[in-house]
Amino acid sequence: MKELVEVIAKALVDHPDEIVVTEKTEGGNTVIELHVAASDMGKVIGKQGRIAKSIRSVVKAASSRGKGNVDVEIV
Repeated sequence: MKELVEVIAKALVDHPDEIVVTEKTEGGNTVIELHVAASDMGKVIGKQGRIAKSIRSVVKAASSRGKGNVDVEIV
């Protein structure tokens, strides 16, 4: 899932070299943190959070076969 979030984010931003994606597993839950440059934050979140919701939906659909929940946090 980490690679999926990274590929999507790199396609959206102006500074793809500043993207950092970390993955933490706590019990059955996985949290993927996406760190982007401050100038690219709006491009990743989108108007009214639409792009962020779309990223979360794609990750949730891709992880539906796995066990546990996967959450994406944009920092």
